Amino acid sequence: MTLEFLLTSLVVVASPGAGVLVTVATGLSSGARAALFAAVGCTLGILPHMLAAITGLAVLLHSKHSAFAAIKYAGAVYLLYLAWSTLKAHGPLSIEADGPARSAGAVVWQAIWVNMLNPKLSIFFLAFLPQFVPDGAARPTELMLELSAVFMAMTLVVFAGYGVFAARVREHVLSRAHVLTWLRRGFAAAFIGLGIKLLLVQR
Repeated sequence: MTLEFLLTSLVVVASPGAGVLVTVATGLSSGARAALFAAVGCTLGILPHMLAAITGLAVLLHSKHSAFAAIKYAGAVYLLYLAWSTLKAHGPLSIEADGPARSAGAVVWQAIWVNMLNPKLSIFFLAFLPQFVPDGAARPTELMLELSAVFMAMTLVVFAGYGVFAARVREHVLSRAHVLTWLRRGFAAAFIGLGIKLLLVQR
């Protein structure tokens, strides 16, 4: 567990992406408690990519163009759905003062899908984590699991911080109609941008 690994992981986790957008949007629309559930969901969404990388399934996935393309397109479509939901009146990610209350399960599942349908995460685990497993390590699988656990814990903490901060400024945003309008448009545009970027990802 090197300082280089921790710093690199922090940069990757803190960089804005679909998970961060979902957590922040949830904090703005539903408050701190919902944002924490979104952070948990985003963290759990990392598990399939981590397990695929450790078991070697990700190598097979990226060697099969059709399987990789299917996940990539599904992820892009889901991001476009989130963009539409952000703009839609009373949608699951709409940012409004009188929006419908969502259950913890609905928030968690939505966040899980965001990261689970992101093939860039499996690419990240394939290219990033092995660099920190020394050649000839006695128990490389256990070391990969430890590094992955630290990465996931960091994701949970950082995303929770984003979400709680968004919830703190929620009242200030919701009380200004013009800010709210542009914020919703900004989130929708960001989701569309991430969807297009995902479509351009190559194996």
